[in-house]
Formats: sequence, C-alpha cells, structure tokens
Amino acid sequence: MDGLSPRVLSEIARLERTRNYLEPGEIGWAVRLWEDHVHRSARELWHHHEHGDVHEYCCGNPLQARAVLDIALRAMSPRGARELRKILAHLDGRLTRLSFPPPAAGP
Repeated sequence: MDGLSPRVLSEIARLERTRNYLEPGEIGWAVRLWEDHVHRSARELWHHHEHGDVHEYCCGNPLQARAVLDIALRAMSPRGARELRKILAHLDGRLTRLSFPPPAAGP
C-alpha cells in the first residue's frame, strides 16, 4: 500500500496474522477495493446506490471493505492508525465531494 511506512505495513501484516477476523492481505485488498469505488464516476456511484453493484459477488462489496478498514483502525496502534487514516481521509474526501440527491422523504 502506497503511503504507509514499513513499520505500519509490518503492523498490518501482524494484525492479519493474529486476528481471527482478518485474512492475510485483507486490509490491502480493502484499501484497493475502496479506492476503486471512490474513483468511479458520479453516475456509476449513483447507479450502485440505487440498484446495487452487479460485481459485488465476484469482486467484493466496497462498503464492507470500508467497514473492515474501520475495524483495522481500531485494532492498530495510534501511530499506525494515524497513517492509515490519512490515506482513507483522502479517499473519503473524494467521495464526499460528489453530490448525491437527498434521500426521499418518508410517508
């Protein structure tokens, strides 16, 4: 993963080895999946929001990947979490710049 120090990469590898809820390479996979998701066009994101992702079963759910990253952040040291959070903040910022219409009002 670009932008992370060797120390943090080592910490991530250790977490993936020692936590029964993580698989080896899962955090890197989650970052890549989330990055691919936020780099989609607004139209693709809107379609995904309205109709679901047709590739979810073969390629993974980006929202579940983001949840995995949140879990990893809580398990990491403060220094490691800070480095990973910086990368995720950049990706999340890209997603929040896109404008989605407000949710429909209930009955």
